[in-house]
Amino acid sequence: MSSNKPPIAVFGAGSWGTALALQFARSARDVRLWGRDEKQLRAIRTNRCNDRYLPGAAFPDNLQVCTDLDTCVQGVRDILVSVPSHGLRETLTRLAPLLESDARICWATKGFELSTGKLPHQVAQEVLGDARPMAVLSGPTFAKEVGDGLPTAMTIAANDTSFASELATTLSGENFRAYTSQDMIGVEVGGAVKNVLAIGAGLSDGLGFGANTRIALINRGLVEMTRLGVALGANSETFMGLAGMGDLVLTCTDDLSRNRRMGLALASGKSAADAQEEIQQVVEGVLAAKAVKEVAEQLDVVMPICHEIYRILYDNVDPREAVGTLMSRGLKPE
Repeated sequence: MSSNKPPIAVFGAGSWGTALALQFARSARDVRLWGRDEKQLRAIRTNRCNDRYLPGAAFPDNLQVCTDLDTCVQGVRDILVSVPSHGLRETLTRLAPLLESDARICWATKGFELSTGKLPHQVAQEVLGDARPMAVLSGPTFAKEVGDGLPTAMTIAANDTSFASELATTLSGENFRAYTSQDMIGVEVGGAVKNVLAIGAGLSDGLGFGANTRIALINRGLVEMTRLGVALGANSETFMGLAGMGDLVLTCTDDLSRNRRMGLALASGKSAADAQEEIQQVVEGVLAAKAVKEVAEQLDVVMPICHEIYRILYDNVDPREAVGTLMSRGLKPE
């Protein structure tokens, strides 16, 4: 089944891009999926399933795989970009000359751009200008569960309320509910910082520090996330919602999280490189830890947990030493 609306193009054929393409297709919207790896795309088109990143999730007839970028964009108004943060600018730059004048852009990219410290919406505005409707999709979602059609809720924040509402309506269905927001900064900061904290949660659990430590890390991590977001212009209430506390708790507590698995692997004695190879997908929290540290220092925002996770990742500090540093900080009101 398909609708008479223009197709949606999804750029990024990893697990999350594929899952969102499937969810759009379930709403009877024609969807085109494109990725960088042409060999992988041909396999997906033949098998009608992304066996590498989302095995078992069969493609409906209205989800088509495109190996040619120009063809994928032709006649498309709405475009979703789902690539790692370090690839967002390159992808948008490649798309820019191909876009229709009325094209609208949304992304499921999480994290600061490492070289500039910019959030995804700032990168998009630099590349595409600030006149287009733009939106970010984020919240407590694992690609596998979305691909399997399990009940899920997420947040869509946009600079255009009608665009956010249309995306929410298109994505929402029997087992999927999308909420809207105007706080793009808050939603993006939540998506970046939670990945760093999830590495810390994996480290904590892997070292056997217990439930008390885990909840303290999550709760005080939420405080750090909120501090940074507010300093950047976000609404503090955003961090109590799906894209803040919701995504943070999910990513810190379930082993479907690549970032949590990175922490567990580090706790077992593996190097960051070996853990990354074992996971076989981009672990956004590793680069995010560096970016968050730099942005926090520029804004003079105190983020001790994120700072210690950075030290573990980049300065080879023993996790137990990092915990000792945190526990010995001066006492103060909560």
